[in-house]
Amino acid sequence: MAHPGPFHHLLKPLPLDGQSTSSQYFDLPALGPAYHQLPFSIRVLLESAVRNCDNFQVLETDVSKILQWAENQSVPTGVEVPFRPARVILQDFTGVPAVVDFAAMRDAVQRLGGDPEQINPQCPSDLVIDHSVQVDFARSDNALSKNEELEFERNKERFTFLKWGAKAFKNMLIVPPGSGIVHQVNLEYLARVCFTDSDIVYPDSVVGTDSHTTMINGLGVVGWGVGGIEAEAVMLGQPISMVLPKVLGYKISGQMHSLVTSTDVVLTITKHLRQIGVVGKFVEFFGPGVASLSIADRATIANMCPEYGATIGYFPVDSQSIDYLRQTNRDEQKIKMIEGYLNAVGMMRNYSDASQDPTFSEIVELDLASVVPSLSGPKRPHDRVSVSDMKADFTTCLPAKIGFKGYGLPQDKLSTTVPFVMNGHEHVLKHGSVLIAAITSCTNTSNPSVMLGAGLMAKKAVEKGLTVAPYIKTSLSPGSGVVTYYLQESGVIPYLETLGFSIVGYGCMTCIGNSGPLDDSVADAVKKGDLVCCGVLSGNRNFEGRIHPDTRANYLASPPLVIAYAIAGKVDIDFETEPLGHDADNKPVFLRDIWPSREEIQAVEKKHVIPSMFEEVYSKITTGNERWNKLEAPEGKLYPWDEKSTYIKSPPFFDGMTKELPAPRKVEKAYPLLNLGDSVTTDHISPAGSIARTSPAARFLGSKGITPREFNSYGSRRGNDAIMARGTFANIRLVNKFIGHAAPKTLHIPSKEVMDVFDAAEEYKKAGQHLIILAGQDYGCGSSRDWAAKGPFLQGVRAVIAESYERIHRSNLVGMGIVPLQYTSGENAESLGLTGQEEYTIEIPSDLKPQQTLEVQVSTGKSFKVLARFDTELELTYYRNGGILNYMIRKMIQV
Repeated sequence: MAHPGPFHHLLKPLPLDGQSTSSQYFDLPALGPAYHQLPFSIRVLLESAVRNCDNFQVLETDVSKILQWAENQSVPTGVEVPFRPARVILQDFTGVPAVVDFAAMRDAVQRLGGDPEQINPQCPSDLVIDHSVQVDFARSDNALSKNEELEFERNKERFTFLKWGAKAFKNMLIVPPGSGIVHQVNLEYLARVCFTDSDIVYPDSVVGTDSHTTMINGLGVVGWGVGGIEAEAVMLGQPISMVLPKVLGYKISGQMHSLVTSTDVVLTITKHLRQIGVVGKFVEFFGPGVASLSIADRATIANMCPEYGATIGYFPVDSQSIDYLRQTNRDEQKIKMIEGYLNAVGMMRNYSDASQDPTFSEIVELDLASVVPSLSGPKRPHDRVSVSDMKADFTTCLPAKIGFKGYGLPQDKLSTTVPFVMNGHEHVLKHGSVLIAAITSCTNTSNPSVMLGAGLMAKKAVEKGLTVAPYIKTSLSPGSGVVTYYLQESGVIPYLETLGFSIVGYGCMTCIGNSGPLDDSVADAVKKGDLVCCGVLSGNRNFEGRIHPDTRANYLASPPLVIAYAIAGKVDIDFETEPLGHDADNKPVFLRDIWPSREEIQAVEKKHVIPSMFEEVYSKITTGNERWNKLEAPEGKLYPWDEKSTYIKSPPFFDGMTKELPAPRKVEKAYPLLNLGDSVTTDHISPAGSIARTSPAARFLGSKGITPREFNSYGSRRGNDAIMARGTFANIRLVNKFIGHAAPKTLHIPSKEVMDVFDAAEEYKKAGQHLIILAGQDYGCGSSRDWAAKGPFLQGVRAVIAESYERIHRSNLVGMGIVPLQYTSGENAESLGLTGQEEYTIEIPSDLKPQQTLEVQVSTGKSFKVLARFDTELELTYYRNGGILNYMIRKMIQV
C-alpha cells in the first residue's frame, strides 16, 4: 500500500516481542510535546487525520488544529475538523435505507456505463438485524420461536433484500436476526480495538446509525451515532466534519458497595452529567476507580452516553481491555500487536498512574462508595431515584403537576383500584401496579455481573416460594447467544423461567417499544380506572409513550431490580420495611434476603463466562438462524426491484443522472413550503413511529390494498421513499407559522388552501414551482436522521433559509444537494418583514466559495443578504454534483 501523504515520514516499523514486523504505524509522539497533553480520545482523532491527510479531504492544517486542541477547543465559534472513522455499524431500521441507496447507486453506475461492482463500502461495514423482533409472546416455552416466526412473517421483504445485500456487497457483513443486539455483538465480536490486517496498524473507530453506538467506548474504541447520510459518506470513504469538542474529564475513585450494581453507577452518572451539561462534548473517564470497573461495567456506562447528552463516554484501553479481548476469544497474535501499538503511541492507559492524566477542559468527580441502589423515571432516563426513596417519589408524582415528574391526578382518584378477571382468576390493579417487567436492551444484557445477579436472585426467590403475578408481562431478551450460554451453564435459567422470565428473543425489544400487546383484560382495567401503571426494564430509555401506551410510568433498573419489582407487583414499595412475599412457613421474605452480593456474582462469573462460549456462539454468527438460512434471496450484483413492494423501492435520487456535472440548480421564484420557528427538530421533519390513518402515507398504502392493521411503522418502511416522502413533516406536533397551531399541515400559497405538507409539495411540483423552507434558530436539532434531509429533497425543497443549524443536519442537507442558507447576524424573517407568502429568488454563482454571501430577491421588491453555509470546498464539490452519493458515482466511473 502506498502512503504518499505529507506525514509519511512518521511511519515506523512496529516491533513485536522485540522483533521488527512488516507492519508499520504513525509515530504520533514525534509530533511534539503537545501530544502527551491531549486527552486519549483526541489522540484517536489526531491519528486518523495524520493517516488520512491528503490535503484535499484532510489538510495538514487540520492535523495542526487537532494537535493544538488545548487552545482550539475553547474557540467560541468552534473549530471544524474532518474525521474518517475506521468502520461503520448499522442496525436494520437505519441500515436498510443505506443498503437501498447502495443498490440504487449500482443501477446508476450500470446506466452510465461503469462497473456496478465498484459500488461497495470502502471501509468495513457491519449491519446487525436486531430492531424487528417484538414481544408478542411471553412466559411460555415456545415464546422465542413464536416471536421469531412472527418477525420473519412481518419483515420478509426487508430480510430478503438484506440477504441479497449480504451476498452482493463486499466489505459488508450482515448479521442475521436472532443473533443479538447490535451494540453487544459489536462489543463481543465486531470491535477490533486496533486494525491489524493491513501494513499499517491504527486505532479502531466507528460511527453507527444508532445513538447507543457509544457503548463501544467502554472497550476503548472511539465511536458515536450519526445519521444515515453521514454513515453512507463514511462507507464510501469520505470524512465527516465535526467541531473539535471540549473533553470533560470524569474522575472515578473509590469502590462500589457489595450490593451496588453497575446499573446504579450509570444512573448516578447520567443524572450527574445531565445536571452539569455535556451536550456536544466528549466525556473521558479516568482515575483509580476505573480500574475496579470491568469492561462490561464500563460499556454499561458508555451505553447511556446519549442519555447524559455527550458525544462519547470514553474509557481508554488498559490491561483490562486486553484481558477482555482474550476472554472473548480474539486472535492472540492480533492482541499482542494491539498492545504493542498502543504502548508505542502512548494510548495504553494505566488508570492508577496519575502522571498519565492528560489536560481536560474541566474535571468532575465521583466516589463509587457514594453510589446507592437506584432507578430512573418515571419519564426520563436521567431522573434518578434511590430505591429507598422510590415509594415516596412515586406517590409524590401522582398528584404533582403534569410534567416529567407529575401526572396531575386529583386527590379523589389517588386510591382508585380496578378488579379484573384474567384466565378465570380475579386480580386488582391500582396506581403503581407493574404491568411490564423486562430484562432487555443493550445497556445491561452485555454485563454478566447484572445478568448473573438476576439469575442468582431468581434462584433464591424461587427457593423461598416467591412468584410473579400472571398478568405481569415478564420477558428476558439476551443481548447475544453468549448470555444464554452462561445463564444455562450456571444453572439459573430454570429459576428465571419459573418467575416468568423466559427468553423471548434476541434484539432491541421492550426498550425500543417492541413490547407487544398486554392481555385485553389488563388493558381494559387500565383504561377503566385511568391508572398510572408501570413498566420496569433494564433498558436505557423510558420516555413517555415509548415502552407501551398502557404503562404511563416506566423505570430503568438493573436486571435484579426488574425481578424484585416484578415479584412485588408494584413500584410503591419500601423494600426495607415491606416484604416481597412469604415463604412456605409464612415468614416474610425481604429483598435483602435474596439479593446476591457482588462477591457471589463474581465467583459464578469467573467460573462460567469463558472464551469457548464466545468461540462457539460467534463461529456460526452468519449461519446460526435456520429461518434466515432458508430465506431465498435473489442472486446477482443488481437488485431486481419489485414494483409492488411497499417496503423496498429504488429511490429516485439518481434519475436522469449523467456523467457530466449538472447545471447549477437555480432557486427562482420559490415559494416557502413551510415557515417554521426555532428549534424545529429532526423528529418534526423525519417520519417516525406509527403511520396515522389519515396521513398521506396511509392513503398511499390504502391505494395499494394495505389495511391499517398491516401499516407497520415508518421505521419498518424506511426502504420505500414513496412512504417516507409522504411521512416527511407529518408530525402532529409540527408548528408551522402558516397554520398557527401544531399540525402536519401547510398553506398552499397560490390556492390559499390548507393541506397536508406532502400534498402541497405535489401541487407545487405539478406547477413546476421551486420550493424553499424558512426556519429560525437551531434548525434540525435533535437526533441525526437521514430522512430529515432526504424527505425535503423528494418534496422538491431546493434551499433552506434559517437563523442557525444543528451541525449534522446542515451537513446532511449538503449531502442531498439542498442549499443551507443563513440569515446575517441579528436578522430573521420577522425582522425583515417576511410573511413567507412571497416568492424568493436566490442567485447561486457557478464559482461559489465556502461561506460566500449571497443576495435573496423577494417578489415584494425587497432583498436581503444570506450566508451560504457550505463550509468547505469538499461540501461545495458535493453540492455541484447534486449530493454526496452522486459525487461518489461520478468518482467511481472515472476510476
